[in-house]
Amino acid sequence: MLSSVAQKLIGRRFSHYPSSSLCILSRYFSSDSGSNNSVLPETTKLTRTPVLVEGCDYEHWFVVMEAPKGYPLRDEIVNTYIKTLAMALGSEEDAKKSIYSVSTKYYYAFGCKVPEDLVFKIKTLPNVKWVLPDSYSGDPGDNSYGG
Repeated sequence: MLSSVAQKLIGRRFSHYPSSSLCILSRYFSSDSGSNNSVLPETTKLTRTPVLVEGCDYEHWFVVMEAPKGYPLRDEIVNTYIKTLAMALGSEEDAKKSIYSVSTKYYYAFGCKVPEDLVFKIKTLPNVKWVLPDSYSGDPGDNSYGG
């Protein structure tokens, strides 16, 4: 059973989401000792809301990587990103075409455009921490993307 504080928080903060999403959220706020608060299995389908983040199209993804060991050069880090994505796409050439942004200084991540069905494969690759939907403007003439 959810605590009254968690119920109020969920009700206020997530009232615009479908009720099935609240069931999933309640698993993580549950204080019931009999509940299973483990990570959801990969095969669980979450209800997608129309737009969670402005510009999120579920084609552009932000892949956060583990920090590299030592102090590699920027080009070496980018090459690691390319090789990692190539494991999912099948070739380094396709990976290079897919990557549209890289970060190599304060955090280690890259943005890429891939079909949603490849996300689970990318998540399982070595040194990948997270794969998140990236809010990308999508307008080819708009260079304001800050990634």
